[in-house]
Amino acid sequence: MAACCLARVTRLTHNMCKSRHVFFHRSTQRRGIAACVDPSHGLTDEQKEFQKVAFDFAANEIAPHMAEWDQKEIFPVETMRKAAQLGFGGIYVQPDVGGSGLSRLDTSVIFEALSTGCVSTTAYISIHNMCAWMIDTFGNSEQRQRFCPELCSMDKFASYCLTEPGSGSDAASLLTSAQRKGDHYILNGSKAFISGGGDTDMYVVMCRTGGKGPKGISCLVVEKDTPGLGFGKKEKKVGWNSQPTRAVIFEDCAVPVSNRLGEEGEGFIIAMKGLNGGRINIASCSLGAAHASVQLARNHLLVRKQFGETLSNNQFLQFKLAEMATKLVASRLLVREAAVALQEGRPDAVALCSMAKLFATDECFDICNQALQMHGGYGYLKDYAVQQFVRDIRVHQILEGTNEVMRMIISRSLLTES
Repeated sequence: MAACCLARVTRLTHNMCKSRHVFFHRSTQRRGIAACVDPSHGLTDEQKEFQKVAFDFAANEIAPHMAEWDQKEIFPVETMRKAAQLGFGGIYVQPDVGGSGLSRLDTSVIFEALSTGCVSTTAYISIHNMCAWMIDTFGNSEQRQRFCPELCSMDKFASYCLTEPGSGSDAASLLTSAQRKGDHYILNGSKAFISGGGDTDMYVVMCRTGGKGPKGISCLVVEKDTPGLGFGKKEKKVGWNSQPTRAVIFEDCAVPVSNRLGEEGEGFIIAMKGLNGGRINIASCSLGAAHASVQLARNHLLVRKQFGETLSNNQFLQFKLAEMATKLVASRLLVREAAVALQEGRPDAVALCSMAKLFATDECFDICNQALQMHGGYGYLKDYAVQQFVRDIRVHQILEGTNEVMRMIISRSLLTES
């Protein structure tokens, strides 16, 4: 996959953008990335190749459009399909159905790099990857061959449907029902805050086929244009504006039994296993935003003058920048450790995924927010990328399980282990 990516990336466009909004890779090329925060440390040569491909794609294909996609709320389908040509549509899906077959650590490295170009777009790609992996992992041979190739090429896009208006953190209390009638399930209910809702082609839906609690939940793949599938209005959001968010509504929606992943009652397990990886993915997107923001802050301090000298000579700001860099590197190390634990199926994987999501999303938001503060009034202008990084990663502390829920999972692990 690496050789293929590197061959393809040489054909990507290299148009220079003059907007102040697009500056991260341009400025790092001029000044270089400080060695102490270099995201390539500790990676294999092959991983560095994946990373370079992702950084180059972010710089040339994503970053120049980041502000426009945000302000005009554009879902960049064609750009994402270009990313899929590099292998980013099914990064950890198996190769026999079109995936890249990479590890969770490789995936984290790629999402961190892509997010320096646009967090919102990369976050959607990460959700799409999670859905493709769930079908690849829990689907039967026919389902894998039917759904995964078009997801990996991003000819079709997927959405993950767990949250409901009345069940967010308490996901096991979901009410969307699926009653079996012959060779179909009849779905009724609704899902809330669904990324890609209304614009995507497949919906991986957790629904209740049995009694109360997690054991009554099953997982169905609902295809677009299925009669009875509808959508709410497009939500207006603080960030994540390059991906649409809508309610997904089921009204006597008939879904073939052949679209069920796993057995009845296995849906909650499937959902949670998907989220373990999703938490690493979203933490990785936060790393990308923080890495870009540290670089933006560093470059601003080196050129902005106040009181007759550059801000880089102000010791208070020097110390703040040092703290930002330290938080970034610590977050990255924890996320990568969690990715390895999940890949290896270690018993500490669930707790580590929760720790990584909790720590990285909290600390990276603080990094981006501090970078905005360092820019002064300029940081609050939409001409400057730093404000969009702040807006886009704020939601990472909420989704894929709120950070309060992450604390519950971690403490439960600590208190129940013998």
